[in-house]
Amino acid sequence: MTTSSFRKTAASQSDSTGYGYAYLSRVLPFAVFALCTVASSLLDLPKGPSYAVKTLLTAGCLAWAWNGFKGEIRVTFSGEAVLAGVFVFFCWIGLDGLYPHAGQSAFNPYLEAPGHIVYLVMAVRILGAVLVVPLMEEVFWRSFALRFVLRKDFLALPLGSFSWYAFVLNVVLFGLEHHRWLAGILAGAVYALLLHRSKNLFIPILAHAVTNLLLAIYVVFSGNWSFW
Repeated sequence: MTTSSFRKTAASQSDSTGYGYAYLSRVLPFAVFALCTVASSLLDLPKGPSYAVKTLLTAGCLAWAWNGFKGEIRVTFSGEAVLAGVFVFFCWIGLDGLYPHAGQSAFNPYLEAPGHIVYLVMAVRILGAVLVVPLMEEVFWRSFALRFVLRKDFLALPLGSFSWYAFVLNVVLFGLEHHRWLAGILAGAVYALLLHRSKNLFIPILAHAVTNLLLAIYVVFSGNWSFW
């Protein structure tokens, strides 16, 4: 997409949905997910039900927000994205124990639900991690935040625009969002570079989803619940 055609697309998006909607559509799902996470921790709510509620609320926000960013998502298969997701997964588990974590987290479904309900809890957790979280986080961090730090009217910048300042700030803040901050920084760098190369938001979303799917498989079969 050329710069001129991008500007026409951005202008069309702003005219058809309103700039406020373009902004809110990228921020609200992330804000809802983050606020639910904080509230669950502060109130010491059961992790199974609270994660299900958080996932459903975030998914609802993403459905409402879809028209605000769908033009940046071109669904296509990318071997590079899959390999990047696999690479981040191995780094995520391989770096564990080599640096201090920022806090702790553990989601053991066997402590959250009785009997066969545990499989429903696992399914909700996996679906949230693979389908909801990658879309929510990439829309916020890569579509919005990566450009917003450079221009408040972020739609004026082409998707995937590169600036060292924005890149470093984005990946560091993304990393600090996670308990495993070093692995998070590396993951953020990989996803941001994928977007810069492809100019297609679907590519980092796919890579992120692959990472989270492999982490879910690893956690379920290894029983290392600390990664959840």
